[in-house]
Amino acid sequence: MLLQIEQECLDVYKRKVEQAAKSRAELLVTLSDAKLELSTLVSALGDKSFLGVDTVKASGTIKEQLAAIAPALEQLWKQKEERVKEFSDVQSQIQKICGEITGSANEQAGAPAVDESDLSLKKLNEYQVKLQELQKEKSDRLHKVLEFVGTVHDLCAVLGMDFFSTITEVHPSLDDKTCVQSKSISNDTLLRLAETVSALHEDKKQRIHKLQELATKLTDLWNLMDTPEEERRLFDHVTCNISASVDEVAVPGALALDLIEQAEVEVERLDQLKSSRMKELAFKRQVELEEIFAHAHIEIDPEAAREKIMALIDTGNVEPAELLADMDNQITKAKEEALSRKEILDRVEKWMSACEEESWLDDYNRDDNRYNASRGAHLNLKRAEKARILVNKIPGMVDTLVAKTRAWEEDRGISFKYNGIPLLAMLDEYAMLRQEREEEKRRLRDQKKFGEQQNTEQEPIFSSRSTPARPASTKKVVGPRTNGTPGRRLSLSASQNGSRSAAKEGKRDSMRVAAPTNFVAISKEDAASHVSGTDRSPASP
Repeated sequence: MLLQIEQECLDVYKRKVEQAAKSRAELLVTLSDAKLELSTLVSALGDKSFLGVDTVKASGTIKEQLAAIAPALEQLWKQKEERVKEFSDVQSQIQKICGEITGSANEQAGAPAVDESDLSLKKLNEYQVKLQELQKEKSDRLHKVLEFVGTVHDLCAVLGMDFFSTITEVHPSLDDKTCVQSKSISNDTLLRLAETVSALHEDKKQRIHKLQELATKLTDLWNLMDTPEEERRLFDHVTCNISASVDEVAVPGALALDLIEQAEVEVERLDQLKSSRMKELAFKRQVELEEIFAHAHIEIDPEAAREKIMALIDTGNVEPAELLADMDNQITKAKEEALSRKEILDRVEKWMSACEEESWLDDYNRDDNRYNASRGAHLNLKRAEKARILVNKIPGMVDTLVAKTRAWEEDRGISFKYNGIPLLAMLDEYAMLRQEREEEKRRLRDQKKFGEQQNTEQEPIFSSRSTPARPASTKKVVGPRTNGTPGRRLSLSASQNGSRSAAKEGKRDSMRVAAPTNFVAISKEDAASHVSGTDRSPASP
């Protein structure tokens, strides 16, 4: 019995020993797993503060070691859960923004998978930096989208287009009623917005170009037909942008299609009205052309020109616009021709004005009562002094005018005509008449000296010096005046009145008509001597 009891005790002991060994082995496995999990969590979280936990209680029992590791494991598990949540939130935001940028936000489903093997703060910071970059890119894209939307709104307002339908064609989220943060910022949306803005800008350019062409035509037609100002004001909204750039046109509805159509209808109406008033418009231009030629002293045949215009309009062989354009071209060329002649014509006017003063001075010197104390005599005396100074400049005026005229003719290869008369021929004839006048002056002086000499020789015979008899009148016969402007070709023909004396008088009259040639004033004593000298002989000078 005792042996049996001893054997049973031994069996119980063995079972207890085996059970204890098994429990110890299980505890060692548990401790090993705990340590492994601890190191894994520490490695994943990157937290170095838990690395010495397994070495602190290395000398204690297994249960003591497990009791020491358990709190750290619990803390690390909580920290891991928080860290996983943080990673999930950051990755979810990154995934959302990337989906918004690529335009596939609606296609993505579920939270992103978190890599639990690396939950360190360094990795989290990398995700957060990436998130910040994406948020900044999203903000920039949103700002750019809003700029595009604003530009589309302004362009649609100027072009008179429906903004809502235009912008929703790009993306429905771009409507003004949609929250700003909900607007699409995808690459496709930005691309389509840029294309829409570009298309609207191009449409704006074409419309403003069309409108400016219509405004120019309206202005030309108004000026052509002398349209009253009240009628022009009706289209101020069209003509106000006639010289504006694309960016300067910003008034809502300024480039609407109905406005352009309205301007087109008005231009068409004025074109039809212009065709019916073609003769009036053509003759108006002809009058302008004749005025230019008249001021430039260019001789033309206005009757022939008017008959030609009438024939072209009646036959219909030329378009009204072509006829007016041709006449405008003639007016432009006429203005250029008048401008090239201006300098010479100004000198001709000064020369003729000086000749007019010379003519007046000649009459003044022949007036016997010019020194009387009559009313206005002092004014005539001052004018005579100025006239003598001006008359002395006439030869220089003529020489300069001849040089200018010859240079003009050499440059253009044509003759410079003044009212149909070659100007150089007028100046040459003027110089010839001036030379004859100088010769006549010298001859009168010689006759005067001869008469005085005869009177001196007769004085001893009659015991006193005789005084030459004065004629009753010594005034020069003056032809009709034309204010110094030659109205016809100067003539030197000696057969005008059938005698040499009449020819001389005719020549003097021609001189007075074309350009007076009294270069040096002749005193009344010279004239008296000439008359007394010629009383004895009827010979012409």
